[in-house]
Amino acid sequence: MPHKLLKLLLGSYQWLASYWPVLMPRGIRLYTFEQIPLFMKENPYITDGYRARLQSKLCLKSIFVLSNETVNIWTHLLGFLLFFLLGVNDMSTVLPASGANREDYVIYCIALFCFQVCMLCSAGYHMFSCHLSEKTCHRWLALDFVGISVGILGCYIPGVFYAFYCITFWRQVYLVTALALILAVFLAQIHPHYHSKEWRHQRTAIFCSVAGYGIIPAGHWVWLNEGLGSAVVQLFLPRVIVMYLIAGAAFLFYISKIPERCFPGQLNYLGASHQVWHVLVVFLLYWWHQTAVYIMKFRHSQPCPPFYTQPGLID
Repeated sequence: MPHKLLKLLLGSYQWLASYWPVLMPRGIRLYTFEQIPLFMKENPYITDGYRARLQSKLCLKSIFVLSNETVNIWTHLLGFLLFFLLGVNDMSTVLPASGANREDYVIYCIALFCFQVCMLCSAGYHMFSCHLSEKTCHRWLALDFVGISVGILGCYIPGVFYAFYCITFWRQVYLVTALALILAVFLAQIHPHYHSKEWRHQRTAIFCSVAGYGIIPAGHWVWLNEGLGSAVVQLFLPRVIVMYLIAGAAFLFYISKIPERCFPGQLNYLGASHQVWHVLVVFLLYWWHQTAVYIMKFRHSQPCPPFYTQPGLID
């Protein structure tokens, strides 16, 4: 019975795609996997619904056409709007009510700006990945990778700042290190083969290393707060673990191409792994934003622990 229900739902999505929209913009059509240019062929389990060979103006118009990129585009366009509105709310309501100082405003502006850049770069790539020019598509792919790096930096900045709020030395060390890692990723993109399909595994390893680096300051923070039995560690460490679990789940969908691998051609428009990845990335950044707000309020309501008052540890 569940299998029949799934086939019915998938068939409904295919039918919707066949008749949407009623007025297809002139010059835009959808292609099968076999019909698209070689440089666009990434996922053989998505068999239909491709936009291709479009000029820039038509790429923009095509975001209103139901294609296999529609969900990818709109999840991150709406994600940009979400983080923009969160920024307005933070600056006008949340931070003033929490007794925030100038540093808090700077930290939240930078973090939310990074999240918005991440969303826009990703949405831009998925808008223009169907461009007539292969060179233009690769440029947008490079911007997408830049956006991911900037998004990771946006997670590190408030996390490190508030975790080491009372210890200026370690706060500066970990912030500078995180920035240096992101700059190293930017420099790696200069390599002529960085954006090629052959370097897919190298790119994955680089981004996993940069994201995984966060375990080091997190472990140091736990140690400074006297281990897992500490009340403050028990309060905030689960939130860090949840963030990494969301990131891990998103990454598994991204690399495994599940569920479309199990249902080739049945998830062309809705439910594909990259769409799940997009939704989880938005949720991850939102979760971390909410965690940062929670930690900021805690830091302003609690004095620094006594063992942080050793000479040289704080200002």
